[in-house]
Amino acid sequence: MAAASPFVFARPEVASRVAQWALGEDPFSPGEVSVFLAAPRRTGKSTFLVHDLLPELTSRGATPVYVDLWSQKSGDPGDLINEAVRKALDKQGRGVLDRIRGAGVTKAGLGSWLSFDLEKLGVPGGATLAEGLAALVRKGGGPVVVVVDEAQQALKSEAGRDAMFALKSARDTINLDPTLTAGRPAALGLVFTGSHRDKLASLVTGRDQPFFGSRIRDFPLLGRDYTEAYGRHVNGLLPPDRRIDPAEIEKAFDIVGRRPQYLHAAVTRYATGDLGGEREFDSLLQLARDERETHWDSYRRQWSNLNALQQAVLKRIIGEGERFRPFDGESLAAYSDALGEPIAAKDVQQALDGLREQELVVRLERGRYSLEDPSIADWLRAEAASPEKDAAKPGSRP
Repeated sequence: MAAASPFVFARPEVASRVAQWALGEDPFSPGEVSVFLAAPRRTGKSTFLVHDLLPELTSRGATPVYVDLWSQKSGDPGDLINEAVRKALDKQGRGVLDRIRGAGVTKAGLGSWLSFDLEKLGVPGGATLAEGLAALVRKGGGPVVVVVDEAQQALKSEAGRDAMFALKSARDTINLDPTLTAGRPAALGLVFTGSHRDKLASLVTGRDQPFFGSRIRDFPLLGRDYTEAYGRHVNGLLPPDRRIDPAEIEKAFDIVGRRPQYLHAAVTRYATGDLGGEREFDSLLQLARDERETHWDSYRRQWSNLNALQQAVLKRIIGEGERFRPFDGESLAAYSDALGEPIAAKDVQQALDGLREQELVVRLERGRYSLEDPSIADWLRAEAASPEKDAAKPGSRP
């Protein structure tokens, strides 16, 4: 096999459209600068943001500020957002913040364009997030777009929700200031991505939510153009007798749920064998199924640790989706039928608490619950549909 080379799949059309939305330049939705994009985890959202959207924004004269809330799940979302703005301001100041810190000074004017203490941005007594972003607009001479990856993580704490309200307030304040917009549709745009549509929706549904009225768009999954490009790349590395039919790569991609990471793992095993050995595999499709099974094993382990009621509640959450009401008469009857005994509301609450402790279920707001990881539903449906499996039966221990 030829020496490996990196594979990068560019999505310029998608990046251009999202950038238009964020900058308020889309002719079909003028002024819409808060963009929400939802897609399952590991389907290419973060790669798109870093490799496609951020450069596209820069090419349009905007200053992007990127925050990944998933990479630092233990961190406070507000702190992470403020730190990203601080870094962007420091970059505009050509690294002066490090020199200031090295001299033991934190309050300095960074020239004539920043008069507040950069270290106290977003903290009580310091400059607000809106003031920091406004300074960034002025220094950059163009719009700023804050890109928050896995934004649903902000819902895990009150501080995270406060950070979302702070961004909304900054958006409104800055975009109403003609000295900052300077004739442009907007001076501050926001892009939020999420792997959990229900949780992301909690930011836009309800009049008490920070982005009430905004719409959530489905981030497009990678299509056949991706598998064809990847196939050309892979086949350029393989000897002629080991090259893969592009149609087979497309089928394998479907098997792994359109997740590039798992497709790449299956192709690597097809090309090299286990641990670089010479073993021949039956087909790429079987290797794709193996990768999917490896991913699903973690769900099987979690399922086996649930009691019968927790399993019944989890199945109902999956089956009902947004219609799920944990304590209504229909739900209680469904639990009772599944377990063959009367189930009370207090029992359901205990089951939900246990599911939340195991990070399988999240409470969106009072009386509303959803899956923490929506892809567990794919596994459970597949298990239920297979006559050889009984893991999806309440109370079973696979």
